[in-house]
Order: sequence, then C-alpha cells, then structure tokens
Amino acid sequence: MAKDPRAVDDDNHDEQGASPKELLFAACRSNNTDLLSEVLSQFTKDPESTDPEEPKEEESKDEEEDEETPLSKFLNESRNSLGYTALHVAAKYGNPEILDMLLDQEGLEVDPLSHMEGDTPLHVAAQYTSEDPEAGGYLIHLLVDAGADPRLKNNGQQKPIDLVDPTSPEIRTYLSEAEAEAEAEARQEAAKKAFDADIARQTKHGGDIIVDDLDEAGSGPASDSE
Repeated sequence: MAKDPRAVDDDNHDEQGASPKELLFAACRSNNTDLLSEVLSQFTKDPESTDPEEPKEEESKDEEEDEETPLSKFLNESRNSLGYTALHVAAKYGNPEILDMLLDQEGLEVDPLSHMEGDTPLHVAAQYTSEDPEAGGYLIHLLVDAGADPRLKNNGQQKPIDLVDPTSPEIRTYLSEAEAEAEAEARQEAAKKAFDADIARQTKHGGDIIVDDLDEAGSGPASDSE
C-alpha cells in the first residue's frame, strides 16, 4: 500500500528545507533543545503589537485565558503521521528536557488525545516506564505538575496508572495520590459552582430584598422603644 504523501514521517526527514512542523517533531524525537528553541523562536506571542509602548486595550481575565497565540496554536494543532502532538513524541522517546520546554509554553494543551489510541501524553509517559522507570517517572511528574489529568482514560478504558510498569510501585502510588487530589479539587470546584449558582438564583428571586426587609424589621422595635 502506497504511503500517503501528506503524512509527516516521524522517523526520517531532511532538516534542510524541512517545515516547522517537521523540525518540531525532529527536535522532540532527538532531544535537540537547540532545534526546538529555533522552531519556537519563529513564533511571536503578540504579533498584533508593533509598538512596544503602544497601550493595549484591557481584556477581561476570561478573554486572556481563552486567547490562543500563534505558538500555542501551532503546538496544539501539529500532529505527526501517528496523530501524536509534540508532547506525545517527547514522552514516547523519554526526553524530559524537551518536555519541560514545551510545558513552559503558554496556552499549551497538556491533555491532547492521540488519534488512534486516545492516549494523553501522560499515558505515553506511563508506558515509557517499561523502558526506563526513572526517566518515565520524571516525565510523569513534569506532566502532572503542569496540570495533566491522571484520571483520563484512553480508548481502551485505561488510565495512565494502568500502563505503568508493574515493577515501579512508587510511580503507581504517585499517580494514585495525584488522582485522589484531582478528584478532590474537582469536587471542591463543583461545590463552589453550585454555591455561586444558588447565590445568583436567590439574588435573582429577590434574596437581597429579603435581607433588606429583615434589617428594616429589626430596626422597628428599637424605634418604638425610643
């Protein structure tokens, strides 16, 4: 069967004349931090601003969080022929320096799913523990510290902890604790949203007026006694 000419070959390429995407995956595969820095330097975080002293329009916090830079868009959308992002490839080849550099980029998605298995980079890092437990464990720590969710399941209904090498119980313990912490944070966030929604509902239905009425009622007897 002929190979799709549109697919990016993750194992063979010529760096001379290669596209930024090809160079990105070459850097992630070979742990070439200089090459990755070169690729990242081709993108600017604020291409619309031409004058550094020109005042910018103020944006809300939500707008700032949702804004995607050209660099983050490039990193999040770039996929190799296996449907892996740069994070997946760095984890697959056990390259923590590259992984750390990528995770430092603002707006990077830390839990993208591979096209075939539905693996997150954390799944891939967990699999790497079979090749090198120490390096795999370090990759896992980097990803979890950056916000990767250890509770996510791939297409085989496996969580990252299910893919950790059986001879690495300490890594399994770490992921188990990370799962519990993520679950606790999710419950806390859900409770906060429910509380805020309840307050908003009370206010909408005159909850603030009821409070004012109680205040007025409380002041009544005092006025009579005077």
